[in-house]
Amino acid sequence: MRRWSKRKALTLVKEIDAFPKVPETYVESSASGGTVSLLAFTLIAVLAILEFFVYRHSWMKYEYEVDKDFTSKLRINIDITVAMDCRDVGADVTDRAESTVVTEGLTYEPANFELTPEQRSWRMALLQIQDRQRVEYALQDVLYKAAMKEPCPAPPPNDDSTSHSACRIHGQLYANKVAGNFHIVVGKSITQRRGHVHLDSFVNEDSHNFSHRIDHLSFGEAIPGIIHPLDGTEKTTPVSSHMFQYFITIVPTKLNTYKVSADTHQFSVTEQNRVINPLLGRHGVAGIFMKYDISSLMVKVTEQHMPFWKFLVRLCGIIGGIFSTTGMLHSVLGFLVDVICCRFRTGSYKHVQEDLLIQQTHSESVNFDEQ
Repeated sequence: MRRWSKRKALTLVKEIDAFPKVPETYVESSASGGTVSLLAFTLIAVLAILEFFVYRHSWMKYEYEVDKDFTSKLRINIDITVAMDCRDVGADVTDRAESTVVTEGLTYEPANFELTPEQRSWRMALLQIQDRQRVEYALQDVLYKAAMKEPCPAPPPNDDSTSHSACRIHGQLYANKVAGNFHIVVGKSITQRRGHVHLDSFVNEDSHNFSHRIDHLSFGEAIPGIIHPLDGTEKTTPVSSHMFQYFITIVPTKLNTYKVSADTHQFSVTEQNRVINPLLGRHGVAGIFMKYDISSLMVKVTEQHMPFWKFLVRLCGIIGGIFSTTGMLHSVLGFLVDVICCRFRTGSYKHVQEDLLIQQTHSESVNFDEQ
């Protein structure tokens, strides 16, 4: 009974077979067919390899939504070198909530404003990447993919053999997530009930020099590998009373790649600078002012990859499409060749048939005469 059921099931399965089977004795091999098959196999191999590289490639997907996070703090990462003594400058952050951020996270370190040749080449390479970013927007996706949690290689260190002519201000600050103003001016700040003031009466005006270099400025979690718009910026001035202003628009960004997942921020910047001269109507305070505003939209940047099932479907489509296309082309070309050859053969056959008819009529006439 079991054998009968197995045979019956096997017979039923064989009857379901819908694929045509052509005996090998019915298949005629030809040189043209072999050539087309060889070209088809070569094309399939090339396209399959290219499709594999496409499968390995990933791309960045951008999504936009309203930022609903109002309670978190805005992290500001700062590394700025000012051409003044550390005792004569002070850095603070004030926001629209009329609150002053404590600057205990900043470190004032004596440094050299002039760069060594190695540092200068490092900065030039940084600026070249930024110039390419303004032209090639796809370069930002490459930087996102290269972002990592580990610290990136640091720039060449300063030469400590020379005298310190500047002050390097670096560290992190945590401000309220509202519009604010980060500024570096003359004198140390003193917090009062209605705000804060900078004591600059003890600083010699001749020593004022707000020439500066921004080695790094970013918002949110610092991610090595990502280059921001102000990194490597250098401004010099021979005038003591000079105001440098940077107007920054921050866009909250959530970055999710195969290497890193972090809450960072993108930003765009416009800048303006002028010499302070009350006699000419140019009022203001000498210093470096970075006024930032936060966008209400948030960007989600996600690295995506082609699913494996989609890769298989595309690969089967390539193989089947090439077999079908080359088969049809081979049939069409064979038909055209047969048509052209038949025409020539038909013309030659006409002459042969005429000769045969002449010979046949001649033989018939001879036989008739003999009779």
